[in-house]
Amino acid sequence: MARQMNRKIVLEDGSEYLGYGFGAECDKVCEIVFNTSMVGYQEIVSDPSYTYQAVVMTYPLIGNYGIADDDFETKTPTIGALIVSSYNDLPSNFRYTKTLSEILEENHIPGIEGVDTRKLTRSIRDAGSRKVLITDISMPHDEAMKILRDTQIPHDAVSKVSCRKKWYSRTPNHKFNVVAIDCGIKLNIIRSLNARGCNVTVVPWNTPAEEIMKMRPDGLFLSNGPGDPTDVTPVIELVKELHGKLPIFGICLGHQLISLAYGAKTYKLKFGHRGGNHPVKNLQTGKIEITSQNHSYAVDEESLKNTPLSVTHINILDNTVEGAECASERIFSVQYHPESAPGPQDSAYLFDKFIMNMKEAKA
Repeated sequence: MARQMNRKIVLEDGSEYLGYGFGAECDKVCEIVFNTSMVGYQEIVSDPSYTYQAVVMTYPLIGNYGIADDDFETKTPTIGALIVSSYNDLPSNFRYTKTLSEILEENHIPGIEGVDTRKLTRSIRDAGSRKVLITDISMPHDEAMKILRDTQIPHDAVSKVSCRKKWYSRTPNHKFNVVAIDCGIKLNIIRSLNARGCNVTVVPWNTPAEEIMKMRPDGLFLSNGPGDPTDVTPVIELVKELHGKLPIFGICLGHQLISLAYGAKTYKLKFGHRGGNHPVKNLQTGKIEITSQNHSYAVDEESLKNTPLSVTHINILDNTVEGAECASERIFSVQYHPESAPGPQDSAYLFDKFIMNMKEAKA
């Protein structure tokens, strides 16, 4: 007996896409975006940067290797929803402990499959990211449109995903102590720092500068995270207080916050960058890196010219700023994710650069 379509998504322009539900059966209003990665759906689902976002996976088959306990980027996924072409609920993987649908259901995240993701992705590329409602197929169209009009995407994303109190990730025979500002930090970033001899103290996003300096860190790390960077004023003020006092490294949202602290501006991209295949040129070496990205906002290059920051990396696809640095103050940042192993090791040198900056500052 053929399955009956039981879920749908409704976009702000009135278009509807019908499909089959998996995960949680709740209704959600999110910002719709797409991701072009061919693997890594577990890392995407558990990346805090996708808070309040419904992610369309352009790769057609999702769920086929299940969920493995060691591969989470955060312990409690906060992605808004997942939209896929074909979902596989019978994984083939000796490491898997749960199915993708089970993880989504446990965390109240709706999924929908059977959707024409190619058509939907083209719609997002043409019209940009916008609000979408994931709901039951019986929802009247007029009512769905009213819900979309009346619902605002919240601006509290960072405060939602940041830790509530500090915690530690230690490594044997450590050489450096790093304080990491948690705006929605991915666990693989912490693992990357641990692997290079860093004890990491993870602190909430609104931790004051005095408290951080009492910890006597060798360096400060600013994490990735969701939402509009201009909403994250405590971290912008923190960078204003601490730049030049210790080495600082920022990734993704951290990159945008450093640029804002120095007086540059950010703007929202039409549909953002999401996927593990973005070519980025390192202007200092001339090399091209294959990078993993996940962001809706970018730093305005023109506004950087009035700051002490210089552009270090450029996106080859659209010429957006991918990296910035003030070498004299040992502060640098990148828009992409070196810990996500695209390439797979094209961008690992950035962590080594942070280590070198801390080593020089100690000396």
